Amino acid sequence: MSLWTPSGEHPVGRDRPSDTSAPSEAGEAPEEPLGPTSLDDLDPEDRARAEALAAELSEARERLASMPAATVVANHAMGLYELAAIHLGQQPPDLAEASLAIDAMGGLLDATTGRLDENEAVLKEAMHQLKMAFVQLSSQAGDREEAAPATDD
Repeated sequence: MSLWTPSGEHPVGRDRPSDTSAPSEAGEAPEEPLGPTSLDDLDPEDRARAEALAAELSEARERLASMPAATVVANHAMGLYELAAIHLGQQPPDLAEASLAIDAMGGLLDATTGRLDENEAVLKEAMHQLKMAFVQLSSQAGDREEAAPATDD
């Protein structure tokens, strides 16, 4: 078992290697253990919480595995849609951040063309709406910049 963190993946639990003296890939000293190396090292309350969390994660994985991948991918695409819409809705709109989310959604849709079942038409329409909003807001931002008085630096 491992734990993902922003600094990388770390082995945890009983699967943790016993030899932690080897340097990391970057040649750095090994990191200190993140916590107890075994459920047996936890106090009863923490162990019960850890076991409950593991059961919840297992149940979530089972639910996810039972869903069609097209549904899960479509859900992720809608998350990118929401992200772009949030950035476009800022005052002023954050066009650079919105552009990244729109490009990511477009890449996802391009890579899955013909495989997203009934969700594909909805996602393509959502993408079209985002692009139209982006163009309109970009144009308005350009108009505001042109109308702003020049300042001397």
